[in-house]
Amino acid sequence: MSMEDPFFVVKCEVQKAVNTAQGLYQRWSELLQDPSVNASIVESNPKKFNLDAVELTKRKGFITSTRQTVKEMKDHMSSPTALAMSDKKNRQALLGDSGSQGPIWQPGPDKYTRLDQELRTANSLFIDEQQTQQQLMAEQQDEQLELVSGTIGVLKNMSERIGMELDEQTVMLDDFSNEMEGTHSRLDNVMKKLAKVSNMTTDRRQWCAIGILLAILLVVIILFLIL
Repeated sequence: MSMEDPFFVVKCEVQKAVNTAQGLYQRWSELLQDPSVNASIVESNPKKFNLDAVELTKRKGFITSTRQTVKEMKDHMSSPTALAMSDKKNRQALLGDSGSQGPIWQPGPDKYTRLDQELRTANSLFIDEQQTQQQLMAEQQDEQLELVSGTIGVLKNMSERIGMELDEQTVMLDDFSNEMEGTHSRLDNVMKKLAKVSNMTTDRRQWCAIGILLAILLVVIILFLIL
């Protein structure tokens, strides 16, 4: 009686598990990336979303803590202990537990060795792929955080420049006010001098008129005495 090769049975189960894991990983990556993308959009224009510096700090703290959790999970998954445990479980699931009753199908030593090598190779490739994807995701998050930090730095520089310009304008207004006060004072002095000169001119005309009248009166008196 022909027996079905257990390699293909286990291969089908492993493929299903890998597909499920990839779907969960993709969804997890999207959920992990959304806060960073949203934070980058919000922090580029905080006034539009009515956010202050405290709220931005909280959001950056959440992203940092999440990245730290992901890093810890990645380190644990890639640790020698976890890799050895995963490799042991995979070999036990495919070849059977040595302490239990052996499978009905008993291949030769060469088939065991070849199958074990294939499992090790597939497991290593899968782990390398996952580590590469996680590294790329971490680099993208670093770039997004650097972009947010650069945007905040630009806003800080702009606010400092605006403050300096306002201070310069304040100094210019003070100088202009002082100049206006000095000009007003000089105009008052000029007006006072003009008024004084005008009064002096009026007094001279009055004395001239009095002198002319006295001269006419004197002539009239002389003529009256002569006649």
